[in-house]
Amino acid sequence: MMCAWKELLAILPLRLRGDVDKQGRENLQELRLRINAPPELVLGGKISWLSGNVTQDELNFVVNTASRYSPWAASTTAQGFLTAPGGHRIGICGEAVCKDGNITGMRHIFYLCIRVARDFPDLLKSAQQPEGSVLILGAPGWGKTTLLRCLIRQIAQEEAVSVVDERGELFPQGFVRGRRMDILTGCPKPAGIEMMLRTMGPACIAVDEITAAADCQALIQAANCGVRLLATAHAGSSRDYCQRGVYRELVHQEIFDALIVLHKDQSYHMERMTL
Repeated sequence: MMCAWKELLAILPLRLRGDVDKQGRENLQELRLRINAPPELVLGGKISWLSGNVTQDELNFVVNTASRYSPWAASTTAQGFLTAPGGHRIGICGEAVCKDGNITGMRHIFYLCIRVARDFPDLLKSAQQPEGSVLILGAPGWGKTTLLRCLIRQIAQEEAVSVVDERGELFPQGFVRGRRMDILTGCPKPAGIEMMLRTMGPACIAVDEITAAADCQALIQAANCGVRLLATAHAGSSRDYCQRGVYRELVHQEIFDALIVLHKDQSYHMERMTL
C-alpha cells in the first residue's frame, strides 16, 4: 500500500497533524472538518473525534495550502471539490455563489471532507483481467477509484492506455504507473477523451466517475472508434446501472462488455453485460 501521507499532513493545521498521524497513518479513510465542531476521523469504518473545535482560519488554511494558492486549482471549488497534492480529494461545502442556476464559486467554506488517496499496486496481480470495455460500479467511498487505478496499470503493461484524469486523483506524483500509460490531467472528460482520440492513438481510454450525459456521449464516440474503455460509475448493482437515465445510451448501445460490482466491504464480483 502506498499513500502520500506527508503531503496529507502538510495541508492540515499544525495542531491536528500529530493526532491524525498517530491515529490514522494506517487506515484513515476520511477526515471531516466542520466549523465550530471537533474534527472527525473515519478509520476503517469506525469514527474517532479529536479535541478542539475547527475554526474558520483552519478551514481557510487547508483550502489555501491544498490549492497552493493557485487560481486554477481553487476554481474547482465551484464544482465542490479540490484535489490536494498526493491525489487526496477535498469535498467542499458552505455558502455557494450562483448565477443563472449554476454554482460559480464558494463565498464561504464551512465544511471539508478530506478523502485519503491510497494506492494498492498488487491488488489485481492475481486476478484474471476482464476482457473488453469494463465499467466499475459502487457507492462513494467503496474503492472504485482504487480498483480502476489498478486495472489501468495492469492493462498499461501491454496496451497503450490514455488516462483522462480530470481531478488529478488517479495517478498523482509518486503513484506507480503502467509502462504504456499517457495521462491528461485537469481536463474535463468529454474534451479530454476527444483530445486523446485525436492525438495519442490509444488502444484504451480510462476515466473516473461518469456523471453526465456529455461524458456518456464522449465514451460512445470513443467506442465507435474501436477503443477499449475503462470507467467508473455510481451505482449499487448492474440493475441499478441499467435503470439510471444518465446511463441509458451506454446500456442501449452495449458500450461495456463487463461490470465489476463493488460491495461495501470493498470486495467485488464481475458480471458480463447482457441486455
